[in-house]
Amino acid sequence: MSVPNLAAAWHKFKVGGDMKARDALISHYAYLVKITAGRVVTSLPPNVERDDLISAGIIGLIKAIDQFDTKREVKFETYAIALIRGAILEMLREEDWVPRSVRERVKALERTYLDLEGRLGRPATEEEVAEAMGMEIDSFHALLADTGRASLLSLDDVVLSSDGSEKIHLADVVFDEAADTSGDVESGAVKQSLGEAIDRLPDRERLVIALYYYEGLTFKEIGKILEVSESRVYQLHTQAVIRLRGYLQRHLALFH
Repeated sequence: MSVPNLAAAWHKFKVGGDMKARDALISHYAYLVKITAGRVVTSLPPNVERDDLISAGIIGLIKAIDQFDTKREVKFETYAIALIRGAILEMLREEDWVPRSVRERVKALERTYLDLEGRLGRPATEEEVAEAMGMEIDSFHALLADTGRASLLSLDDVVLSSDGSEKIHLADVVFDEAADTSGDVESGAVKQSLGEAIDRLPDRERLVIALYYYEGLTFKEIGKILEVSESRVYQLHTQAVIRLRGYLQRHLALFH
């Protein structure tokens, strides 16, 4: 549904409390839910229907519309996509459909990346990680691709607390410094830690993160830019997020 005058609709809802204007805004931006749901999950487990993703995404969209501050110099679509994605991932986490073996693989990868970087003083290469895990490079690439697809490994799924009770979704804050995309993330120290973690990534991984989260490109589109396969982009993305999860575990005190 198209809204002839978006600015007027926002004004009616935010200033006048007009619920019809709110409904019109929800209808207008509903396309963001479909786009985001398609990007978050490439293949669904048997117990999850795509309609479930859409329903969760709509909840995220409504939250975005209700909380959005029109006075800020922030694009609504950027803000909304972060909350929609977060709502979808939260629903999937509650379903707990990721096999335990996948979770264990992710933890093993995190430990290996961190251990190697601690010894080498720099991000470990794929070959070095594969060797440390006793794997051939092709098997390691397959592991990255499978892990990335199966575990919904994304910037929205980085849990920063020792007991898992507190969560911070990185995609809520990486878009730009002025974008207050999460009311729970106000501290300059938190944002600085996130920025420093991303800056530590190898160039290609940092580029994938920028293109996917900043520019909103799909893995297929990123593959065309980098002249690599979509599967290879999955691998780079998975590596980047695993590194970030490890880096940020060292800053848990900031979130307590």
